[in-house]
Amino acid sequence: MSDSPLTASTPPGTGRRDQQHKKPHRPAAAAAGSLARRLGTDRTVTVTVLAVLLVLPFYLESFWLQLGLFIFATAVAALGMTLLLGQVGMLSLGHAFFVALGAYGYTYFAADGADGWSGLGLPPVLAAVLAVGLAGVAGLLFSPVAARLRGIYLGIASLGLVYVGQHVLVNAETLTGGVNGRDVPGFSALGLSFEDTPGQTLFVLGVPFQREERLWYLALGTLIAALVCYRLLVRSRTGRALRGIRDHEVAASVMGVDVVRYKAYAFLMSSMFAAAGGVLLALAFRRIIPETFGAALSIEYLAMVVIGGIGSASGAAFGAAFVTSLPPVLEKYVTQLQGAESTGGLSAAVIAKFVYGAAIVLVIIFQPGGMASAGTRLRRIAIRRRAHRHNAPEPTT
Repeated sequence: MSDSPLTASTPPGTGRRDQQHKKPHRPAAAAAGSLARRLGTDRTVTVTVLAVLLVLPFYLESFWLQLGLFIFATAVAALGMTLLLGQVGMLSLGHAFFVALGAYGYTYFAADGADGWSGLGLPPVLAAVLAVGLAGVAGLLFSPVAARLRGIYLGIASLGLVYVGQHVLVNAETLTGGVNGRDVPGFSALGLSFEDTPGQTLFVLGVPFQREERLWYLALGTLIAALVCYRLLVRSRTGRALRGIRDHEVAASVMGVDVVRYKAYAFLMSSMFAAAGGVLLALAFRRIIPETFGAALSIEYLAMVVIGGIGSASGAAFGAAFVTSLPPVLEKYVTQLQGAESTGGLSAAVIAKFVYGAAIVLVIIFQPGGMASAGTRLRRIAIRRRAHRHNAPEPTT
């Protein structure tokens, strides 16, 4: 029996079933090429930014070096806020409490105290580690409350930590110095002092490296380590569990995720990030007072995360740079607006608050993903343009 015209005219391997199972090699190759270009762009940007940050201390004046220290320290602490809010969906307004634990904990552990009440005189590195650990323990102790509350209720409950901390910092004068605060001990590690030593100036490539230059690299190294830890955590199994809790807590619990345990772990890590930033802030300030660690500081960290991009590590760093640098830069270049301050002019701090508020409103309306999503969009545009130039046919002559 001869084949039908349809069967005879159909080449082998091109039947309907074969066509359905045929793999789209071209789209897969294009996706792989796009991924490779994106990774290449990310590495290029990262290496470029890191190289710039490494050489900046050779050229910046003291004002900008000091500002850089505050930005690095604030960015480390902001990672803790973006971890809670972005990865777990937990609103905490008690971030300033854990930052204060890091700052005052380091000061107490490292300060000399003959009676043991004003300080323990421990090595600075050990004092910093213990301060971060102390904040982690405090976060664990608060985690049962955090596991039972959600949304604004958790925010208000965590805000209570700030007021409790303020009361302790003001009244425990032997430990904290009271309202006037206390000096922060200098930092040293591996025989290298990060403080100015008379007659022992360190020169690097002919540039004198004073306290600000040395602390710049300490703070930068701490920020890099914190970013790496955050990235590893987010990409781990724990990070996936945290996002599952954020997206649908009941479904995550049904799938076997221990919600209480993972929330406790998130608060532990967030508190430790905050305390590490607090240690750096204490070193940058040289003297700490309770007023610095009030409720306004928690609001500033929330603004950093919203402006930079909730859940984004790079967004937290960008938001920290924006919120931290705005007041001192305004004070340096725009000290007065609309006449003298005594006659109704606006101070730099007041102007900064107006800018924060406007930035948050604009980001929420026009860029809900924060400035990090805007950077991602620009990166994709650059990758597409590069791919278009790469795939464009050569002009014929």
